[in-house]
Amino acid sequence: MGLPEKLVSLRKHRWARLALLPLNISIPAGVQGGKDLRLVHYGMGSVVYPEVTLGERVRIYQNVTVGRKDAHVSREDSPFEWLHVGDDVVLFPGCVVLGGAGVTRIGNGTIVGANSVLMNSTGENEIWAGNPARLVGHRRDL
Repeated sequence: MGLPEKLVSLRKHRWARLALLPLNISIPAGVQGGKDLRLVHYGMGSVVYPEVTLGERVRIYQNVTVGRKDAHVSREDSPFEWLHVGDDVVLFPGCVVLGGAGVTRIGNGTIVGANSVLMNSTGENEIWAGNPARLVGHRRDL
């Protein structure tokens, strides 16, 4: 586990949140995270919305955004409930994962390609790419 991952695991402490600022990483204390989160290339510029659950062994590359697609609406007026990122998910550089109404689930083993914009739930072991993201394959096909 590298320094950024250690700081994220300690983010309930103010000093740890301050130490993440130079890396431009925003993962609030409200984010529920599984074991072995990896911020590849330090996850620089990555933002995770507070009402997100990250599964185990999730990989987040640089400049990734995980949140809700109606951020322009007040939290009270939003139909967004929660976004769950499953185990073994890989979020490649620059991708954006946005939850809509209700609960959005990114299935275990899913890969979201670089610079993709994913705005819906996925199944398990799927590969999504593009803007808007579309299903382009399955991990077992690799």
